[in-house]
Amino acid sequence: MAMATKHSLLLLGILIFFKSLSALTKPAMADDIPADFSRRYFGDNFIFGTATSAYQIEGEANKSGRGPSVWDIFAHESPDRILDGSNGDVAVDFYHRFREDILNVKNMGFKAFRMSISWPRVIPSGRRREGINEKGIQFYSNVIDTIIANGLEPFVTIFHWDTPQALEDKYGGFLNRSIVDDYRDYADLLFERFGGRVKFWMTFNEPWALSGFAYDDGVFAPGRCSAWVNRKCDVGNSSTEPYIVAHHLLLAHAAAVQIYREKYQTGDRKIGITLFTFWFEPLSNRSIDIEASRTALDFMFGLWMEPLTRGQYPASVQRLVGDRLLSFNATESALLTKSYDFIGLQYYTAYYANPNIVIDPNFIRYKTDSHVNVTPYDYDGNLIGPQVLIMEIMKLNPSKKRFKMDSE
Repeated sequence: MAMATKHSLLLLGILIFFKSLSALTKPAMADDIPADFSRRYFGDNFIFGTATSAYQIEGEANKSGRGPSVWDIFAHESPDRILDGSNGDVAVDFYHRFREDILNVKNMGFKAFRMSISWPRVIPSGRRREGINEKGIQFYSNVIDTIIANGLEPFVTIFHWDTPQALEDKYGGFLNRSIVDDYRDYADLLFERFGGRVKFWMTFNEPWALSGFAYDDGVFAPGRCSAWVNRKCDVGNSSTEPYIVAHHLLLAHAAAVQIYREKYQTGDRKIGITLFTFWFEPLSNRSIDIEASRTALDFMFGLWMEPLTRGQYPASVQRLVGDRLLSFNATESALLTKSYDFIGLQYYTAYYANPNIVIDPNFIRYKTDSHVNVTPYDYDGNLIGPQVLIMEIMKLNPSKKRFKMDSE
């Protein structure tokens, strides 16, 4: 499968951050990295691994009791919205070839295997009370056993954007508050069946990608957005739906963490979430550019991290979005606050930021609500450099006492 997403590789090493991670113990610029740079420059507790996602690798999409996900429907009904028209029916056939794939990971010298579980493969209807697909449970049990047998540590992502289509049809998926309870029950099943073998759980992979790409510009399943944003979107509202989905993703995360801590967590077992961000530098030293860079980060990273650390959305997001933004009640806020043992962080690039004053009130959407322009070039036309990540990555760490995992 060669689907047009930035996560299309079968094995995406947890190596994107190697420059920044070396800076955690010894700040350095890119040209200070020695010619013999290798693993010996990392601490003994640093884990090198690979990452996968269920829909992008497994195949066996319509067999073995699996129900369809939103990606199955999206890829089949709208192949023109996939760069090469491909789908996940076969993908790389991990369902049948997982043993040799995992052995390859071992032979490459990695120590961890990050995988996601397909919600509709284990619960075809999306609702646990409506039935469990034991064939799906057995498949993932075999995968986890194989990972461990090869001396690798399994890191399990509970949800990687593949909402059961049954829940999308029933009540709109993550647009409906009902998804929180169904997701909690799904997570509970995974903890119950696999918790004794899995030490590291991630509730969601890049929730920003789901709320933004799927509901602001409609390029991810289920492909919803305002028609003026993307003419291929038949339904959606880019000014409201990304925030509704984000709200329910956060509540679902908190619900899963609560049940894990109450029923399953022991010893060295940990649960967290994998977030994604760009970094934003001010285009100049003007105060308005500095503020713009902070606001841009609030909308991409703070939208998730502030609720997880303080139980509320960033003040800038509240101010600029207004009544289109949902709010957390006292109970929800308390559940969200510190609802993680670690934060997985995925980082791709950085931009300069300056304010965008002119916003047409008739055309508002999540990705312009920050009122910020971003560019990879400075005023002299120079590309932003790798030193930005090295200098700034620690500022993203919400608590130095927390275990932080760089997961791509």
